[in-house]
Amino acid sequence: MTNLHLVFGGELADAEGFEFKNPADIDLVGVFPNYSDAERAWRAAAQRTVDSALTRYFIADLSKLYMPE
Repeated sequence: MTNLHLVFGGELADAEGFEFKNPADIDLVGVFPNYSDAERAWRAAAQRTVDSALTRYFIADLSKLYMPE
């Protein structure tokens, strides 16, 4: 079974938290079939925004949504 991974990010309300400043502006990078592909996409997105201290990107394991522990 494939574990899908979502890469997304955007500007946070503050550098210490995880709340997005404007959820409507979240950048959905994509859904990837494995962690290594998702990590490559995450690194590329994070590198593009390295000068923005409030912009963060995340990887979410989507299998945890439909297969809770």
